[in-house]
Amino acid sequence: MKVIDKINNGLANNGVVFSFEFFPPRTEEGIDNLFDRMDRMVVHQPAFCDITWGAGGSTSALTLDIANKMQNMICVETMMHLTCTNMPVEKLEDALNTVKANGIQNILALRGDPPHGQDTFVTIEGGFSCALDLVKHIKAKYGDYFGITVAGYPEAHPEVITSEAGATEEAYRKDLAYLKEKVDAGAEVIVTQLFYDTDIFLKFVSNCREIGIKCPIVPGIMPIQNYKGFLRMTSLCKTKVPEEIKAALEPIKDNEEAVRAYGIHLGTEMCKKILAHDIRTLHLYSLNLEKSVLGILQNLGLIDFSKISRPLPWRPPTNIRRNKEDVRPIFWANRPRSYISRTTAWDDFPRGRWGDTRNPAYGSFNDHQFLRKRSRSKKMLTEWGVPLASAEVVNKIFAKYCAGELNTNPWSEAEGLQPETVQINDKLVKINSQGFLTINSQPAVNGEKSDSPSVGWGGPGGYVYQKAYVEFFCSPEKLHALIAKAKENPSLTYIGVNAKGETQSNIGPTNVNAVTWGVFPGKEVIQPTVVDPVSFMVWKDEAFLAWEGEWASLYPEGDESRKVLLEIKNSYFLVSMVDNNYINGDLFSVFTGL
Repeated sequence: MKVIDKINNGLANNGVVFSFEFFPPRTEEGIDNLFDRMDRMVVHQPAFCDITWGAGGSTSALTLDIANKMQNMICVETMMHLTCTNMPVEKLEDALNTVKANGIQNILALRGDPPHGQDTFVTIEGGFSCALDLVKHIKAKYGDYFGITVAGYPEAHPEVITSEAGATEEAYRKDLAYLKEKVDAGAEVIVTQLFYDTDIFLKFVSNCREIGIKCPIVPGIMPIQNYKGFLRMTSLCKTKVPEEIKAALEPIKDNEEAVRAYGIHLGTEMCKKILAHDIRTLHLYSLNLEKSVLGILQNLGLIDFSKISRPLPWRPPTNIRRNKEDVRPIFWANRPRSYISRTTAWDDFPRGRWGDTRNPAYGSFNDHQFLRKRSRSKKMLTEWGVPLASAEVVNKIFAKYCAGELNTNPWSEAEGLQPETVQINDKLVKINSQGFLTINSQPAVNGEKSDSPSVGWGGPGGYVYQKAYVEFFCSPEKLHALIAKAKENPSLTYIGVNAKGETQSNIGPTNVNAVTWGVFPGKEVIQPTVVDPVSFMVWKDEAFLAWEGEWASLYPEGDESRKVLLEIKNSYFLVSMVDNNYINGDLFSVFTGL
């Protein structure tokens, strides 16, 4: 969806629309940490996030990769910066074609800073000299596909600010006229450069309206994170700093925590004044840090850490090609990035109330596996790379994870357990200790309010339901005993398969079972997760491979621990079990005595 539509939708609901900016880190570990931070920040549902384009195009490839993952893995509406610096038209079009292919619709069109080592911007051969040229080219080449945002400068562009007093009135007015040209050429939104004098921003907005600029003007708010960084940015951008801010910072400039706290306070007060003037959009420059940005939003009452709303049990995609997707197999609940990667080639997604998720276009797990993060590998080695003398030791490790004593899991992309698991933790610990090694589960839910902090989704005013579900590995002997007991309970359905593809099941291969659904005012019943036997057979390859690729790979070749894990992989069954009696059922009773 275009940023202008996200803004208009938010404003139509009398809300405040906020968004975040990030930049490409310099190291692989920094990139890992950035995605972790994005994951934590986007649960608060920003309208969009943007990623910058390095000076002189220095991070172009990385920006493209991060933008792709933001849109398709983090699942947040993404706007990518694009600059003219060192970018001939062919290279610009390559970038635009790439983001379009990845379902991204939003571009922040900029001239860009001079390349490293140069003081002034120089137009390269076959390139553009200004953002206006870039806006015109995007509109001419791609029509209305892209939503275009441009930069606005409340104090005028830094290059025309020639003294501490600021830009001359003539230079300021000329800069405003140029901004209007960009809007007239097709820009739909303006995001401003940072400022610390709110009156300057409000005057800028008023002046823009006077000359006929009618599009949203979004204030760019940069919280003060540390004193030296603040001095560097304000100097680079030639930003005026009110005397009261300088006076407040001077006695605390060597106390980083105090500076950060003041930055949150200042940012909050600036935003309050902006909102009081009926400007209900905020763009927060995060500097790849979350505490200050989220602190400001919390102070404004725009987010509540105790009430994180989920439109679906899984994060809805923002890719324009799959934004109507409304149902998924439950098997990938803890590996959503892998699921998205494996279905990127799909032309169609399930849309019906009881949609069939079967599709021959599941990609190979080996081809699409989301890059394992270095930081995650270190944690996994510490928590799971312990000596394994027998399968009983493996049972204990699984039990420790379900007890909340471990944060990583070879079958999960997330850190720690899902909030709803608290309801069944004790039962999970018990069956894992028995040798039923769980990798996915959910408790039964019968009409819980949709704003429940643990199981809620779909927005306020509705009710959600779940069938108890558990997915686990177990030995053939334990599966045989479990099946014998399950026959006594007609509400239980199960599918079991080993690495060779041998199956045990009491349902047909086409029996798709809805295991989560919700009822909301003015809507049809929504059922976003299902147990689908065909998808399960696709998932099982990935699930078995994790024994080797995620866990056994932590040990050297020939190690006894590695042998234990490979024996389990080659002999155990993967089992998906549902208790269809979500009112009075007791899924875990079937494991008693086994």
